[in-house]
Amino acid sequence: MSNARRLTVLGAAAALAGSLVAVPAAAQSAPPQPGGAPHSGPAAPAAAPAKTPVAIGSGGAVSSVDADASAAGIAVLKKGGNAVDAAVATAAALGVTEPYSAGVGGGGYFVYYDARSRTVRTLDGRETAPRSAGKDLFLENGKPIPFDDAVTSGLSVGTPGTPATWDTALRKWGSRSLGQVLRPAQDLAEHGFTVDETFRRQTADNEARFRDFPATAAIFLPGGKLPAVGSKLKNPDLARTYGELARKGVGALYRGKLGQDIVRTVQRPPVRPGATRQVRPGDLTAKDLRAYRVRGEAPTHTTYRGLDVYGMGPSSSGGTSVAEALNILSKSDISRLSEKQYLHRYIEASRIAFADRGRWVGDPAYEKVPTKGLTSQRFADSRACLIKDDAALTSPLAPGDPRHPQRCDTGGQAAPTTYEGENTTHLTVADKWGNVVAYTLTIEQTGGSGIVVPGRGFLLNNELTDFSFVPANPAVHDPNLPGPGKRPRSSISPTIVLRDGRPVVALGSPGGATIITTVLQTLVNHLDRGMPLVDAIAAPRASQRNAAATELEPALWNSPLRGQLEAIGQVFKENPEIGAATGVQRLPDGRWLAAAEKVRRGGGSAMVVHRS
Repeated sequence: MSNARRLTVLGAAAALAGSLVAVPAAAQSAPPQPGGAPHSGPAAPAAAPAKTPVAIGSGGAVSSVDADASAAGIAVLKKGGNAVDAAVATAAALGVTEPYSAGVGGGGYFVYYDARSRTVRTLDGRETAPRSAGKDLFLENGKPIPFDDAVTSGLSVGTPGTPATWDTALRKWGSRSLGQVLRPAQDLAEHGFTVDETFRRQTADNEARFRDFPATAAIFLPGGKLPAVGSKLKNPDLARTYGELARKGVGALYRGKLGQDIVRTVQRPPVRPGATRQVRPGDLTAKDLRAYRVRGEAPTHTTYRGLDVYGMGPSSSGGTSVAEALNILSKSDISRLSEKQYLHRYIEASRIAFADRGRWVGDPAYEKVPTKGLTSQRFADSRACLIKDDAALTSPLAPGDPRHPQRCDTGGQAAPTTYEGENTTHLTVADKWGNVVAYTLTIEQTGGSGIVVPGRGFLLNNELTDFSFVPANPAVHDPNLPGPGKRPRSSISPTIVLRDGRPVVALGSPGGATIITTVLQTLVNHLDRGMPLVDAIAAPRASQRNAAATELEPALWNSPLRGQLEAIGQVFKENPEIGAATGVQRLPDGRWLAAAEKVRRGGGSAMVVHRS
């Protein structure tokens, strides 16, 4: 897109958001230093602010799926905190209001742009398998156990990485203590948040299994009933857990009594008397908690239309897959293609990237992942030649070899894409000094394992189900089988785009394996198709993951485009909702634009700070 066209797009975005209310903050001339005044004490939070999908301000920005969570981050920015401080505060609040997607019992990936050094850095806070885990983790009598049985079990619980991620990010790049940034979430858990339709629906979807765990039912089925829309849901146990982490630090989990409670819950899941559900125990131990480390990995990097695109490296497949697909698309002038041509090439680029991801990406501590090859233009060119304008590829497509690219090579063995749970949450934050955070965190399924740690107020993850239970194709090496202390592969794709070392846009999404396609399509919509960021996020989505059928949201399913693409061999199935992205954008005048979903998951919450 030309500079003139890009400025037109940005101006349209600014006009769209110009009437929105933002929160003022005192201006400062330099980033705050670690430490600072302690919180003066708990205070009942005000009523939840209204959700709005886009806002513009000069003093920083927060975008998440939830208004209370975005407000927690804004409160930290208002008090002089930086983007890292605000990101942790927002994440902790999401642990209260989006407890089925993220929280203390989960993990995630944190991508940070440092304005002073103009560098991008990342933290891998993915959950890990117990040290006792082998390739047969999910096998019984030589056969994989039913997936649903694995989900609701201690067997699926990995060592949580979220508290260590918060602590590491704050120590490396933050300016406030863990206790200070946890305070808004602690207050929110103590005084309660307002239940919306999405929360009630997610609770209803999990009602049967939640009832089998008394500690879970006590919080999320108050009085034995589904929470009513508009009611207040309090979580005093979680408030106390946040208070303990604030006082004692994350050692309370990795080396203390909180960790002991987690281990006991995993090893002896507290099922209600009379429940007929078989809940398999796990083998997580105190040694596993003590051994956990957040990994500071190099970000993935590629160039696209003169921009630098940074993402999350393995153990996530997000950065490599988004980079490969962008590199494939870079040889086409996407801005000039018809909608049919654009969608066809986007679908095929996604199909190819997923074929390569399945063969090559796993935990780099256990697998030789050719990250540089996967993100190279040379490899993308060797794969792009498979795309024909008049015919669709078929799945499963065989992977290429990024170590030795061969033009249009289709001679390898294909393997199908394995299932990955679709519930997670993403937040994007920027501060007035130009620092940016894109952070995606998760407990895997909606509701994770379904098991709340008694007296602690948070759900445990079921993240180990992201491993392949058995090889996707016995004839093809599967880099994602379980192993001792191994991180399961993820699709989480927090992404930061720079021009000449300065931020252009940052974004991410929940949605399991659809995260990759959501981030990719949003980037292309914005950077190539000229959509304002909020419209690029709202646009109807298609998701192809080396599967027999491409998933379409209803607006595309009901569009004439579907028939046009089916005429050249594309195969589709309907998906009512794909992803729930949030992002921030640096405008030409230096202000920040925050953007979130208009409708998906009940709409997101974009908030900003105005300097006084």
